[in-house]
Amino acid sequence: MRDTDSNRTHPAAATAAAHDPIVLQRPEHDISRKRISSAAVRVLYGLREAGYQAHLVGGAVRDLLLGGDPKDYDVATDAHPEQIRKVFRTCRLIGRRFVIAHVRFGNEIIEVTTFRGGGELGVDDDHPDREVEAEGLILRDNVFGTLEEDARRRDFTVNALYYSIDDFAVRDYVGGLADLEKRQLRLIGDPEQRYREDPVRMLRAARLAAKLGFSLAPSTEEPIGRLANLLDGIPPARLFDDLQKLFLYGHAEKSYEQLLRLRLFEHLFPHVSINSDSGEPYAGALIRAALRSTDARVIEGKPITPAFLFAAFLWEPFQMACADIDVHAEGALADAAEAVFRETIERIALPKRFSIITREIWELQPRLATNSPSRARRLMRHPRFRAAFDFLLLRAAVDPHLTEQARRWEVAQHCHENEFDALFRAAPAGPAMAAMPTTDAAAPARKRRRRRRRSGGEAPVE
Repeated sequence: MRDTDSNRTHPAAATAAAHDPIVLQRPEHDISRKRISSAAVRVLYGLREAGYQAHLVGGAVRDLLLGGDPKDYDVATDAHPEQIRKVFRTCRLIGRRFVIAHVRFGNEIIEVTTFRGGGELGVDDDHPDREVEAEGLILRDNVFGTLEEDARRRDFTVNALYYSIDDFAVRDYVGGLADLEKRQLRLIGDPEQRYREDPVRMLRAARLAAKLGFSLAPSTEEPIGRLANLLDGIPPARLFDDLQKLFLYGHAEKSYEQLLRLRLFEHLFPHVSINSDSGEPYAGALIRAALRSTDARVIEGKPITPAFLFAAFLWEPFQMACADIDVHAEGALADAAEAVFRETIERIALPKRFSIITREIWELQPRLATNSPSRARRLMRHPRFRAAFDFLLLRAAVDPHLTEQARRWEVAQHCHENEFDALFRAAPAGPAMAAMPTTDAAAPARKRRRRRRRSGGEAPVE
């Protein structure tokens, strides 16, 4: 964002009156159509040529003003969903809570929404197209309105900046430009009400603070401790989707730190033992190692999977499930894993395609302790060997007793055939399931939480 005339523009944003937006004209900012996705530009012009307003909005405008390269583009318009579908042949309408148009151009999907009504200017909870629970959770909200109303219905001020395709100006109704300058996240409206409307906003606050390196405004952060339990009533499938946004986009470790700081992690993984004072899991060192590894793979452009992270998140509950069983008995480890998954999906709906991989990573850990060359060869041919070996490396990073085992397998993947047998025959047989070190030798027993169930169905899980 340029500093041109900043003394006149940005401080005023903090006190912008209703109906009087702060406007950055084209010479005052660095957003150009060349920096915007060609698909988004086509959607903007398509709506304009059909006689509708069209604005780039949300994270794309925020990131462009910060000099970044947005990965997703959202468009806001006064066209209603059915009108949007008539403009674009490749449009598909989705959503019940709020109908959204997905317009596809090649492999890119542009999300188009109709201006929402209400905002701080007044919301009619009795409107036939709006459904709100007694505690404030919005179940359905298809009330349409004006550009200004739409701005006041968005979550954070820095996400309520609008770039118009008509005059290429950026409009701010809620003080987003001032907060962008302060590198601050501030909820629009009454924070407690906004969290009650959608408790997932607390996770979004943690994620954006981690991604952008922004602080949370005091008024935005204060209610989180009191309202974190509202996450307990969110459908597990939706929480899984939000966990992917937290941990699979290159800022996993920072997101984790924010979840710990705000005491949200324990509401996502209630069966993981934590230090009641710090909120840090007793398996925190392993979890941090996994998150750090995932961030590095994102930077390097390597493939990542939620299955690997869940293997670290749930390793401690899995070990507890294995404590009183014979891990060599056929199917014993699989049964222990399924018991852990049954507890987990009460809160986070881990799809089967990922839980199977997590289970196989766990099942291979005791087999990696072998000192039999023939078993080692068979193990290296297993389709999950590489993932299991990578998980062993993480365990070795926090448990010195596993260092030699991890080194042996590292050498085994590159040594000559005549060296392979000697490598394993010389190795001592390791424990079937090495204990996991904790940050406290006297970790307390896990406190079970009863999940409060909401009426109505939950989103399907693939």
